[in-house]
Amino acid sequence: MMRAYVALGSNLGDSRQQLLDATAALANLPHTRVLARSRFYRTPPWGVRDQPDFLNAVVALETPLPPHALLQALLEIERVAGRQRGGLRWGPRTLDLDLLHVDGYAISDETLTLPHPHIAQRAFVLLPLRDVAPELEIPGQGRVDALLRSVDTQGCEAVA
Repeated sequence: MMRAYVALGSNLGDSRQQLLDATAALANLPHTRVLARSRFYRTPPWGVRDQPDFLNAVVALETPLPPHALLQALLEIERVAGRQRGGLRWGPRTLDLDLLHVDGYAISDETLTLPHPHIAQRAFVLLPLRDVAPELEIPGQGRVDALLRSVDTQGCEAVA
């Protein structure tokens, strides 16, 4: 079993329900437990600004799934939720699931980079990640609570 951290985001449809459904779907993965879920955060869009605000969260999982298999499961959960890939990069979406970090893994290949390459730059990831793992050390980057102090959190607010 390993610990994994997954970022959840949505800005189309009933975003709150999308995140709740995604959390339930993660808990239903084979032999996987959701250990913690952050509060929900309303955050401004990143990348493409002309779109609705996002609702974001992070879950900590305990799972036997290796990182690539877990990534495939995340993509399937997105697909079931109506996510259509191939559109505008960083554009609006019903559901976005990003594998942020898996304890003990550093991967960089054509399908997966761990830890997530932008984890230290995004308040919408670091704020909820701090809720579930403030002392988590992101290899080569630092602790979550310290990383959060170096990003702009303006416009981000906890909503639940």
